Amino acid sequence: MDAFLIVGLGNPGPRYARTRHNVGFMILDRLDQDLGLDWRTRGNALVARWGAGWLMKPLTYMNLSGEAVAPFVRYYRIPLARLLVVHDDLDLPLGRLRFRARGSSGGQRGVASIIAHLGSEAFPRLKVGIGRPPAGWSAPDWVLSPFNPEELPLVTRVVDRAAEGVRVWLEEGLARAQQRYNGLDLAQEADLDV
Repeated sequence: MDAFLIVGLGNPGPRYARTRHNVGFMILDRLDQDLGLDWRTRGNALVARWGAGWLMKPLTYMNLSGEAVAPFVRYYRIPLARLLVVHDDLDLPLGRLRFRARGSSGGQRGVASIIAHLGSEAFPRLKVGIGRPPAGWSAPDWVLSPFNPEELPLVTRVVDRAAEGVRVWLEEGLARAQQRYNGLDLAQEADLDV
């Protein structure tokens, strides 16, 4: 198997730990619960070895994520098709996941930084919906706000399913991950469970 890198985007430090922008970190933390990984600081990122590849949490803050990701990708010669970036997405409602093969940043500045530093948009992503800000909220304030208590059961479900999706991407490929997860509406599933 080719080397791979799974990057969860977020901001370091306790101030940001449970914010919407840190859902990428949360998903890697969920994988770590199952895997019991050994995290180490390497350059400007936390990195853990997993089989033939790595998990990474950049420590650069969101908007500079490419400064951590691109040098690592180049040093370890990771094919861009084997780089998965897991990040929040304002344009998807909470409860939705979307795997994409490539594309623009869609306004997500961490992804934009990775594209700029790699010089390519040709890497897969797992977009995790956090929804648009409500009236009166700016996008920066919204993404840096914590999830509301009533959202937390759904957030837990999203994080669990996204972590499962990362494993499917790794073991079965992007097309299979898209088939299984892109049509899910976990908010609707949660309503059915009540």
